[in-house]
Amino acid sequence: MSDARPPFPPFDLDSATAKVQAAEDAWNSRDPQRVSLAYTEDSAWRDRHRFFTGRPAIVEFLTAKWERELDYVLRKSLWAFRENRIAVRFQYEWHDAGGRWYRSYGNELWEFDDRGLMRRREASINDVEISEGDRRYFGPRPEEERGAGHDISLQ
Repeated sequence: MSDARPPFPPFDLDSATAKVQAAEDAWNSRDPQRVSLAYTEDSAWRDRHRFFTGRPAIVEFLTAKWERELDYVLRKSLWAFRENRIAVRFQYEWHDAGGRWYRSYGNELWEFDDRGLMRRREASINDVEISEGDRRYFGPRPEEERGAGHDISLQ
């Protein structure tokens, strides 16, 4: 299991929380290749209105995303878990090439294989334009804001 990604299902509160934090950390790297390794070779995705399958498609998608969504910074929050599935809420902030800032709100449903790799990801996302002064996130989550009790706000 050289490509295994602990923690493995079935999840409990601690392992589900750790899985969510690991995903947040990877996405905040904005490294499509690194992020893709957490998914099965044939991982199926729905992201907004797009549907695609496989690591090469994930790398292509994320490369284009982070070329468009500049200074992207993400927060994820565990919503629920059961056996090999996790549901998360998330918010991320970014700006476009014109300097307009956005906060994107969403929910994801994840399904994992026995090696801890995500084989299915479904994401629903809405973007809200914000002023630069309304930003909340200025980099990866600091150590003191990790773990239980550090949920993200609703608005």
